[in-house]
Amino acid sequence: MAEHVEAGLPAHENHSGLIALGKDYLTLTKPPIIILLVITAIGGMFLAAEGVPSLRILALVCIGGALGAGGANAINHFLDQDIDAVMSRTVKRPVASNRISPIHALIFGIALNVGSFLILTYGVNLLSACLTMSATLFYVLIYTGWLKRNTPQNIVIGGAAGSIPPMVGWTAVTGSVDLPAVYLFTIIFFWTPPHFWALALMIKNDYHAAGIPMLPVVMGVERTVQNIFTYSLALVALTLVFATTDAVGLIYLASAAVLGAVFILMAWNLKRDQTTKKAKHLYLYSLLYLALLFAVMLADAVFRF
Repeated sequence: MAEHVEAGLPAHENHSGLIALGKDYLTLTKPPIIILLVITAIGGMFLAAEGVPSLRILALVCIGGALGAGGANAINHFLDQDIDAVMSRTVKRPVASNRISPIHALIFGIALNVGSFLILTYGVNLLSACLTMSATLFYVLIYTGWLKRNTPQNIVIGGAAGSIPPMVGWTAVTGSVDLPAVYLFTIIFFWTPPHFWALALMIKNDYHAAGIPMLPVVMGVERTVQNIFTYSLALVALTLVFATTDAVGLIYLASAAVLGAVFILMAWNLKRDQTTKKAKHLYLYSLLYLALLFAVMLADAVFRF
């Protein structure tokens, strides 16, 4: 029986190669980050709609937001290829390991952002599209291109990019940026430093080798841990103050209090025992915390009392 061959390879090998390439392009978008950002955008939509938003708008925001975030992440692979190649956590990334060429990653990222802008502009509204594009530009140009390599406050300022998705969700429903949207932005803005500094404590040697001035590298572990605790207090306080607005109710307030108490306890434990193990515990919980906090906003919007 004749063997089917394409591009000089057996058909099954060529098929496997295409699957592997597809997985690499998917990896460029950093799916776990996209999922978290989309959850925050959905939370903003439910709060703005005071219940279940239009399913059409919900789908378009999720698709457009995912494309925008994925595109920004792909461009990040292009810009950080030199750093990724010397860090053990990132050395196997598609661009750093030469499985995808840098220029292809850049083109892919730009294409995803163009698609995102078109979908949100014509399917939702121009404000949501512009906010999503501003998040990409801030992440790519300000954080990755400038702050990350030049200041230990990189993640504090750079966190603004990841804080925009819930505003996109809000504006997709209302067409305007209102006070609750600003609260949502600020909550993620204050969440980002303790979340990312916990990760930085875990891989500070990688950052040192790459010459990236993350806080643990420049200021040391003790200073970083103190900052994590301070930001954790500010974050939880902010989430509780948000409950004084009409945007959320008792379900949110009770949940934010419990989730926040655990966050502060874990930050305190890290302060007392400044180990990689405790930093990892806080890092992992911070991911769960944000996802649950915004999930609770959905429940609060639907079952408000």
